[in-house]
Amino acid sequence: MKIAIDVSQVVYGTGVSVYTKLLVESLLKLDDKNEYILFGGSLRRMNTLKDFFETLRGRFTSKIFPIPPTLANIIWNRLHTLPIEKLIGEVDVFHSSDWTQPPTKAFKVTTIHDLFPIKFPKLTHPKIVSALLNRFKWVIREADMVIVPSRTTKEDLAEFGIGERVVVISEAPNPALRLPSKLEIERVKRKYQISGLYLLSIGVNPRKNTERIISAFEKVRPGLDLKLIIIGHPYMKIEPVRGVKILGHVPLSDLSGLYSGSEALVYPSLYEGFGLPILEAYKCETPVVTSNVGTMQELGQGAAILVDPTDVNSIAEGVKKAIKDRESLIKKGRERVEEFSWTKVAENTIKVYQKANQ
Repeated sequence: MKIAIDVSQVVYGTGVSVYTKLLVESLLKLDDKNEYILFGGSLRRMNTLKDFFETLRGRFTSKIFPIPPTLANIIWNRLHTLPIEKLIGEVDVFHSSDWTQPPTKAFKVTTIHDLFPIKFPKLTHPKIVSALLNRFKWVIREADMVIVPSRTTKEDLAEFGIGERVVVISEAPNPALRLPSKLEIERVKRKYQISGLYLLSIGVNPRKNTERIISAFEKVRPGLDLKLIIIGHPYMKIEPVRGVKILGHVPLSDLSGLYSGSEALVYPSLYEGFGLPILEAYKCETPVVTSNVGTMQELGQGAAILVDPTDVNSIAEGVKKAIKDRESLIKKGRERVEEFSWTKVAENTIKVYQKANQ
């Protein structure tokens, strides 16, 4: 089969970017029977796409088009014109990105990571909400199969009447993440000027529950002498708080050391399509405090401390329990993460592609 995959989102440096990169790498490594056509649209970041294609090995051809996201949204999501075949030729399967939904005669597969912009439009930029609503309309009408990372996202989609077309394929932590040495942990702590014991949090925005995490930290800090280190670009204004440090974007090469050097990952997000940091923490042998709802409960059940994400006291008590039960949680997390791999993701995705022949 000829399988086309839109990889435009690899340029953004988001969780969806990581998913796309690792999926494509795993597919090419595993599958030598099918022919892959990888294409992306960008104007300012065409070199990022070129660099990505140069890292790949396997049976594929690549195509890059000078189409910025705004134009792609108008052509494919709003007008829903210009069949993808006009750009890449005839294909058997077309796997669209999570940003645009071009028309095509091929068997249509798409991945929906979560419905956050639709469920919580006030917490998302209006342009993003508009684009994804337009795309979602075409997904409902035309997609043959929809891949989601969790049962939670599948349940969210059920109300739109496409449940029979949805398949759950859990994601996995980046294979580059590994348990670092003590020297590596110290190197990373020196680089970011971190001294003493610290908690780790991922993301700085309302969805990640940043304000409640900081409030919970202030409750536990006096008795435990901790700092709070937050990774991620600050998409919301955070007033300076003693002991809280926001690092911004962190390269993958430093992530293992930051996870493993922490006392616990504090991840009581309000909503996630999957919650990859939970698995990343498990892999780096870091105790996890996460939400008792949705996909976070799925991943955390039996291996993490589950808390009420709307209750600061619950989060604070969860942190205390995670530190107290550190060794037990590390063991449980190590066992849990063994259930997930990118080889499994690729194998199950190929099974979805093969439905084009059924």
